[in-house]
Amino acid sequence: MTREATRTYGAQTMTAKLRRVLVRRPGGLDRWREYGWRAEPDATRIAAEHEAFAALLEEAGAEVVVEEANDRNPDAVYVYDPVLVGNDGAVLLRPGKEGRRGEPAAMEADLRAAGIPVAARLEAPALAEGGDTVWLDERTLLVGVGYRTNTAGVDAIAAALPGVDVLAFDLPHLHGPGEVLHLMSLLSPLDADLAVVYLSLMPVRLVELLAERGIQLVEVPDEEFETMGPNVLALGPRVALALEGNDETRRRMECAGVDVRVYRGDELSRKGDGGPTCLTRPLLRA
Repeated sequence: MTREATRTYGAQTMTAKLRRVLVRRPGGLDRWREYGWRAEPDATRIAAEHEAFAALLEEAGAEVVVEEANDRNPDAVYVYDPVLVGNDGAVLLRPGKEGRRGEPAAMEADLRAAGIPVAARLEAPALAEGGDTVWLDERTLLVGVGYRTNTAGVDAIAAALPGVDVLAFDLPHLHGPGEVLHLMSLLSPLDADLAVVYLSLMPVRLVELLAERGIQLVEVPDEEFETMGPNVLALGPRVALALEGNDETRRRMECAGVDVRVYRGDELSRKGDGGPTCLTRPLLRA
């Protein structure tokens, strides 16, 4: 049996087929104001949306590891942010949002139960959230520097991932520190040579890098940026899961040869500003 056939973790890519993924049931909904959600989520509807979302991941062929809700933190449903999973195991991050600082340590037991060793962990003054990290290829990690990820966080990630080129790009201020703006708010890879982007806010150096790498861009229209049009989860090369309602972005992706599947996230995504990438922590892609 080959090593590839026996692996249970390793996700230094955004577009290889999703084989194994961690999700967390929603909880802590009574603290929605404290965590900056746009409106109070309906407990019954958000649970149903999350169950349907997990079912779509299973239908795509992924093993879905479902973790229990965090009853104190509604943001914990967005499991992409507290941790990276590389080829050597998990890197526990240190979120810039203070209310999320306890999530990486809390996830450690979940990761170990899923057979994922902890390879490294970030310490103060480093700050980094998963939403600011994008694998361009197995040896190139893009990191956005903004209100949730600082330069010390970039340096710590680079130290935790030897052999990986960690490239930092400054993020725009936009609405300021009170609202989340991650790198993945602007960019989601769809294949080795294709990405969906909101071009108006992209760092110039990053646009130039994508052009140098021969990566075609699917541009999100202005009216679909705020509704998370650029936040798309690749289930495999040119197979994507997107939030329902961004019809023009979907049409443009389909014109580029992408099989686009959608989920309803009125409670799960729109109220907490977390799209399909935010709701998932890929454990294994191959």
